[in-house]
Amino acid sequence: MCSREVYLNFANYIRKFEVIYFMKVIVYSAPNCPYCTLAKDFLSRHKIKFIEYDVSKNREAAAELIRKTGQTGVPVIEIDGKIIIGFNKEEIKKALGIK
Repeated sequence: MCSREVYLNFANYIRKFEVIYFMKVIVYSAPNCPYCTLAKDFLSRHKIKFIEYDVSKNREAAAELIRKTGQTGVPVIEIDGKIIIGFNKEEIKKALGIK
């Protein structure tokens, strides 16, 4: 490989890292919600940092969830403003740009 190819490969790697590392990911969840657990486990396995709001204990987060989605069901995953309702693995991967 020539140095230009090495540089381009490295630059692409850094871009992908920056996209995932700097994305804001929020998970609205509740205890005893199996799909919430699946969503959080999925994000953790892919080393995606996220903020978790337990809507059963946090009234402000619950109101924000209703304002953003018009519903109270969880999980809801917000990735840089994109709302994903439920644990939809393919939509999450697409929003994060992971395979």
